[in-house]
Amino acid sequence: MRHSILLACLAFLCACDRSAPIFHATDITGADFGRSFALTDHNGRRVASADFRGQAVVIFFGYTQCPDICPTALVTMKEAMALLGADADRVQVLFVTVDPERDTQAVLAAYVPWFDARFLGLYGDEKTTLATAKEFRVFYSKVKGETALGYSIDHSATSYAYDPQGHLRLLIRHGETPQRIAEDLKKLLAGK
Repeated sequence: MRHSILLACLAFLCACDRSAPIFHATDITGADFGRSFALTDHNGRRVASADFRGQAVVIFFGYTQCPDICPTALVTMKEAMALLGADADRVQVLFVTVDPERDTQAVLAAYVPWFDARFLGLYGDEKTTLATAKEFRVFYSKVKGETALGYSIDHSATSYAYDPQGHLRLLIRHGETPQRIAEDLKKLLAGK
């Protein structure tokens, strides 16, 4: 009896799809959020999620005056892009500001491409920013302070990755290594 249970368990395990990719990031394929967005890029063009079909997309929410999390995330993505080599041209990194009051088109145009000329800064008015963040389940909140900037913003620190077909696939935790991000993006670009 034990032998037949063991064989049944082995048969079940062997029947599992071993071709499913194993990612370093959290696989959220089939998530019911982050379906779409429409914002303005730092060049003044109106863009929507559908505009990036055919590319893997990494999207991160932050603000330009963030002292640590945002620049760290952008440097990490810059390093991941370098590791991708020629495949980096098939990846679009998007930085969505949660501080539309201060992060104007000009500010984003000076800040975001400094990390990588291919990166795009995106913005909307306060209502559009809130709706977009809500669609992505991103938290942000102004924190009044006695700093020279007047306030800071607490915000979620995760990035999301889409496959070239426009499907939300991965949640990338803050602090993930460029190497592991590059490996995951290569899998997405390969259609896995």
